[in-house]
Amino acid sequence: MVVFTLRRALLWSLGLASVAVAQLPDELPPLDSLPLDDATKMYLENLPPDQLEAILKLYGEAIGGQVPASPETIEAQELNWSYGRSPPVYPTPQSKGIGDWAVAFEQASAMVAEMTVSEKVSVVSGGANATNGCAGTVAAVSRVGFPGMCLNDGPNGLHGTDAGNGYASGITVGAAWNKELALARGHHLGLEAKRKGINNMLGPTIGPLGRTVLGGRNWESFSIDPYLCGVMGAQTVLGLQENVIATAKHFIVNEQEKDRSPNMFLLGNASISVTLDDKTMHEMYLWPFQDVVKAGVGSVMCSYNRINGSHGCQNSYTQNGLLKTELAFQGYVVSDWGALHSGVASANAGMDVTTPYDPIWGENLGKAVANGTMEESRLDDMTTRIIATYFKYAEFEPGVGVPISIAQPHKVVNSISPESRKTILQGAVEGIVLVKNVNNTLPLKKPTILTLYGYDAHAPLKNMYEGPNSKQTFGYQSVNVTDVETLGLFIGVGEVPGAARLGTLVGGGGSPSIVPPYMNSPHDAFQQRALEDGTSLYWDFESQDPVYGNAASDACIVFINEFAAEGSDRSTLADTWSDELVKNVAAKCSNTIVSIHNAGTRLVDEWIEHPNVTAVLFAHLPGQDAGRSLVEVMYGEQAPSGRLPYTVAKKASDYGELLEPITADNASNYYTSVNFTEGVYIDYRRFDALNITPRFEFGFGLTYTTFEYAKLKITLTAEGSNATALPPSAPIAQGGLESLWDTLANVTVDVTNSGDVAAPEVAQLYVGIPGGPAKQLRGFEKISLEPGETKTVSFPLTRRDLSTWDTARQSWVLQKEEYKIFVGASSRDIRETASLVL
Repeated sequence: MVVFTLRRALLWSLGLASVAVAQLPDELPPLDSLPLDDATKMYLENLPPDQLEAILKLYGEAIGGQVPASPETIEAQELNWSYGRSPPVYPTPQSKGIGDWAVAFEQASAMVAEMTVSEKVSVVSGGANATNGCAGTVAAVSRVGFPGMCLNDGPNGLHGTDAGNGYASGITVGAAWNKELALARGHHLGLEAKRKGINNMLGPTIGPLGRTVLGGRNWESFSIDPYLCGVMGAQTVLGLQENVIATAKHFIVNEQEKDRSPNMFLLGNASISVTLDDKTMHEMYLWPFQDVVKAGVGSVMCSYNRINGSHGCQNSYTQNGLLKTELAFQGYVVSDWGALHSGVASANAGMDVTTPYDPIWGENLGKAVANGTMEESRLDDMTTRIIATYFKYAEFEPGVGVPISIAQPHKVVNSISPESRKTILQGAVEGIVLVKNVNNTLPLKKPTILTLYGYDAHAPLKNMYEGPNSKQTFGYQSVNVTDVETLGLFIGVGEVPGAARLGTLVGGGGSPSIVPPYMNSPHDAFQQRALEDGTSLYWDFESQDPVYGNAASDACIVFINEFAAEGSDRSTLADTWSDELVKNVAAKCSNTIVSIHNAGTRLVDEWIEHPNVTAVLFAHLPGQDAGRSLVEVMYGEQAPSGRLPYTVAKKASDYGELLEPITADNASNYYTSVNFTEGVYIDYRRFDALNITPRFEFGFGLTYTTFEYAKLKITLTAEGSNATALPPSAPIAQGGLESLWDTLANVTVDVTNSGDVAAPEVAQLYVGIPGGPAKQLRGFEKISLEPGETKTVSFPLTRRDLSTWDTARQSWVLQKEEYKIFVGASSRDIRETASLVL
């Protein structure tokens, strides 16, 4: 990314190639002497002197807080941690073009056979962005007819370019619990990317899963539950790959931002290493990746962090063993930006292409082939995987609609189409979760007077790119920080604000952020509705303790948010300024409604039980239709149908050791290790095991009607009636052993709308697997019901759904004991129970 390039340039200018220099230079060297891309050079050339000075001071502050590990510490801990903890798996399995990859594999093999070693090296080493503004490129080999590829963020809308929509974020998709909607969203995202010449869309995010509750990137992913995350991830991949290549990221256990990469100031401290067992890996963190590989995902991005001591992009166990052998992944592994830390070791461990270009590879790979330290067959496989994926999913000219800089004159390629509007709005609507509604406060019914409060009600005053490293570029439009402070947050200087108090929050920050073509704020939408209904609106979006100007208001609505971003983990689960605002309004207004645009878990116990707080909505990160979606739900045009994809605790300490990221002690530790000793017991699994009562449980959400469940029935299939503990022998297909997907049982239940409002219900099935957590999600269906209507919901249960991972036998294994089956409206609102014995 541009931030990475600028970071390296500033290190150069600070003279940090030798660690001894930690003071600021008197003046910068000529820009031509710095290793800059064109966009960054243009950015620096146009900086006013005071801003450039501020950036240098920022880096100086970061350097001043670092203590390098001693050579003795590095040597001792390298020997202790780097060897024997992550099992070696070599060689990399060669792609064979199994299943529906056969034709593309044949085309790619023929093309690669015509390439020279240097041409193949150029394909896998990342290209230079000389003609477009793509975040990354795969170099062209024009001699054989390969035009190269454009890689670009993002999973929530096109990042760093213009004329593209801003969609609801991953967490909002997870809260919608709607498979068809996730598929449609993926389709439109992919179609927009194709119109711009983006061959490879860098999404969806299915890691982090969300283990670290304060994790800065949890909002990018769909849910902390691996089943829900996997289903939504697979649907998104299927939708995206109707038009472009999807990239599932970040592989794997990239569960915090703190120390995700080695020390950027060359002070010798390594990136964080996740220590976890094989059972936890399979049952939690690999689970959603297995789903997307089964869906045919074309690309997987390896992560910054280490796994059991070995970097994610040079970990042979995770890439060669889990991904390419066990799951039979046919596509290519691409590095996260700047995550390449070795040459031949990364290639032999299963990474196929690096972005951006890094001289660690480049001609060095050609030399490695020549001297025998790397087999040419490995280079052939890397190149074949890339080009086969191109032929299968994205055979079109790269980068045609992504200008090098939108600040310069350029031809606009408009990727927005009217067909996407319904999906974009519906994604925001269905991701809203109503968690409190006293005496049917909502829906609003043509109120005479409404009073609006809170900074999240109005659009931010700026929504445009102001250079490659401006705050708007990284989704900080609504956050009260400067451009320089935004850069600081990427390098661990400063603290991420709890709330974005400069306007409506439509997405999180970082590389997956959006600058939407318009931003319909709550204020915009409520004014439009007031015009239609003849309602008088009063507002104060500025004060923390506002005046209650009209005591005749039918309701007071407080709009707040909770921010998160890539690069830094969150500092709090509840912004205190916002909490005071809610309490101050509630102290004066007897009908106070609270709307929260939240980038992750948000605690509410400071005010949730206040008698004057009558309704509360978690509206998550809605994209460009923030206001319209709230009006749809709050006025009853659509009944709320979102359900929480995570657990909301009563207090932060209820999350225990999973609350905060692990922090390094740079004075003594070279490797910082975070130990996943809790195994699979995160979120609702943990709350159930420790008998902790949450404020709002996983899967919870209210609506404007009631539902009844009845007639739970379990039927074993032929495979289920004769099921063996170990899966039967079967071919290895995309996603793993084919027999893992055999349906062993079918569960059905009748759901009736017993109220008087049409609304969707999310019927949820949980399984109590013997020896495991009390309940684990293993099925859900979202169904729309008219008043009085009954529908039968079916949940097929596969062998994988009912198995646990046996580390000794290295296999999924069924238990010959009683399985508990729970069906209901949330993880704790269970309406029907039964048991199953295999």
